[in-house]
Amino acid sequence: MSNENSDVTGAQSVDRAVTVLEIIARHGEATVSEVAVELGVHRSTVSRLLAVLRLRGVVEIAGARGRYRLGPTVLRLAGSIHSRLDVTVQGAEICDELAAELGETVNIAVLQDDFAVNVYQADGKGAVTVNNWVGRSTPLHATSSGKILLAWRPESARVEFLTTTLPSFTPATVTDPVVLAAELADATADGFATSHSELEMGLNAIAAPIRGIGGAVIAALSVSGPSYRMRPEQTREHAAAVMAAAAKISARMGYLR
Repeated sequence: MSNENSDVTGAQSVDRAVTVLEIIARHGEATVSEVAVELGVHRSTVSRLLAVLRLRGVVEIAGARGRYRLGPTVLRLAGSIHSRLDVTVQGAEICDELAAELGETVNIAVLQDDFAVNVYQADGKGAVTVNNWVGRSTPLHATSSGKILLAWRPESARVEFLTTTLPSFTPATVTDPVVLAAELADATADGFATSHSELEMGLNAIAAPIRGIGGAVIAALSVSGPSYRMRPEQTREHAAAVMAAAAKISARMGYLR
């Protein structure tokens, strides 16, 4: 066998081994047959891969049922990168790509007390009229990112927030807790939230949740722009792109769908 063919075979084995780990991680536990079906290869191939992975402690037998789960080596490897799981680090490249694709401003915001704080911003080619939001605290009820962070808060915290007085920033700000609660319910059902001139007149935005390990919402990814470019119907047209980008960041943050 030539060195080139050997390299291809080796790369294929590595790719399959990583896919096996992803399958087991997604299900928690899996048998050789279950992995083989998803991977689309013969059981013997999966058995050989699992034998090597088990030898290195990457997988282990889950009880006596012929099932496999991730092993202690995975925890050790994961621990070595935990400090680098910063949403701004993992999300920067994806934000830049989304800003270039849509031509608008992209932000990542995190929850801090009862505010959404923007921690990263990427500007698209058409974003010259939008301010730099990094470091700024914005109200949860008047921004798309804030609505996302509020929608996925624990129910008790969300209900408590809705009992407070919601200040108005523009004539379009939603201050009725019943109306806002309905918007939050829509956000959790649809996977995105919007705001139209609710914080600043002429500024529209759409946001989607970024999840971390275990599925908890840890941040919000938003795209914002002037209303003459991002009209309500156009804002919703961006939903698929925003949710896809948020899903990519979530995957980098350790979220397994």
